[in-house]
Amino acid sequence: MEKRALKAEKQRDDALDKVKELQHQFYETAVRLEEEQGKNLKLRAQINRDYENSSIPSSKTLRKKKITNSREKTGRKPGGQPGHKGHCRKKQEPTRPAILLPPPEIVLEDNSFKKTSKTIIKQRVGIRMLLDVTEYHADVYYSSQTGERVHAPFPAGVIDDVNYDGSIRAFLFLLNNDCCTSIDKSRQFLSGLTGGKLNISKGMVSRLSREFALKTEAERRAAYADMLLSPVMHTDCTNGRENGKGCQIYVCATPDGKALYFAREKKGHEGVKDTVTEDYQGILVHDHDRTFYNYGTDHQECLAHVLRYLKGSMDNEPDRTWNKDMHSLVQEMIHFRNGLQPSEELDPCKVSEFEERYRKILETARKEYENVPANDYYRDGYNLFLRIEKYMQNHLLFLHDLRVPATNNEAERLLRNYKRKQAQAVTFRSFESIDYLCQCMSMLVLMRLEEPENIFDRVSRIFG
Repeated sequence: MEKRALKAEKQRDDALDKVKELQHQFYETAVRLEEEQGKNLKLRAQINRDYENSSIPSSKTLRKKKITNSREKTGRKPGGQPGHKGHCRKKQEPTRPAILLPPPEIVLEDNSFKKTSKTIIKQRVGIRMLLDVTEYHADVYYSSQTGERVHAPFPAGVIDDVNYDGSIRAFLFLLNNDCCTSIDKSRQFLSGLTGGKLNISKGMVSRLSREFALKTEAERRAAYADMLLSPVMHTDCTNGRENGKGCQIYVCATPDGKALYFAREKKGHEGVKDTVTEDYQGILVHDHDRTFYNYGTDHQECLAHVLRYLKGSMDNEPDRTWNKDMHSLVQEMIHFRNGLQPSEELDPCKVSEFEERYRKILETARKEYENVPANDYYRDGYNLFLRIEKYMQNHLLFLHDLRVPATNNEAERLLRNYKRKQAQAVTFRSFESIDYLCQCMSMLVLMRLEEPENIFDRVSRIFG
């Protein structure tokens, strides 16, 4: 019995050692599995990033943007409806005498046809590029006593043997800077329109931005002063490329349509320096760039970005409920705010209800992350929770002030104009060229605000 007892104890000790070894192996495997799952989650989050759950524009993703059809079916057939007058093409003023078409042969052969008072008028509209050349002649007079030669002075702007007026400069300037075509394509297009008669040099086209910026400096300064008086202003920045290096493009825009672009070599406070944001004393609407919190008197963060980040958390943390609830709440608040009329006042009870639901969702998020901590490889959802908790006032300011929009879409749309030019140019050779481009884009925005239909004439007058 003693031998059997010793043998049993030895077997038990061996079994315990084996169990202990297996437990160590299990713990090591569990740790490795958790780490691999975290890496997998991180990689999946990177792969699934698109325009719906991040700041990536829809044009940069492989997935096509979903275009939802929210129209209700009426049961009517497509096309013009009975009783509707319709939208016809606008007739133009004829530039040449009208052509009277001869009567058909059946009318000439049959005398029973009589001419009526009705005449059908149809137009064929085309365009032509005509050179408008004005040539000045000045006779030279010679003094036999002094040997001096004089002639009548030429009009302003007529300096070289051949001078181009404001219309040609405006045409090339708008093609290159507003339509985002290259200098070579702009020159080729003008040459083709004139049958090869006009072949403008590259140097002249490249100097147009500088010339236009210098001639419109006073108007931009006046717009700068007006924007400082606006109670609300949008601001944002994006990346640019200058000779292989990075730079920043800032935009400041007011709800009435005024906007100014600024080129800066660095981001942060150095980028904000000498922009409207630096001296502004109103409410700033911007993305979550903490630099902007040092300027202005109050702040509203763009909720369009918050919705995208919540969508990313929903995709990568499907087991959590707070992100879905917050996403629905933010959409509901924006819909409520957009449904108000300008003369309508905000309902304090409704606003208090939204704030109370906001706080309850934050409490749910806190409990969920306490029970199941955020993965070390994906902390975007947890960081978003901390951010919307800390900046709650700046996320809900639009519910307390009807002047404040819920998103920063105004600045986002304006920055796309620069992005189009950047995509065409790929990189600029000097920072000065980017600076002049920003000044020109600012002026074009202001001009469209004042004269949206006569932009070409206005630019021609400035160059003239």
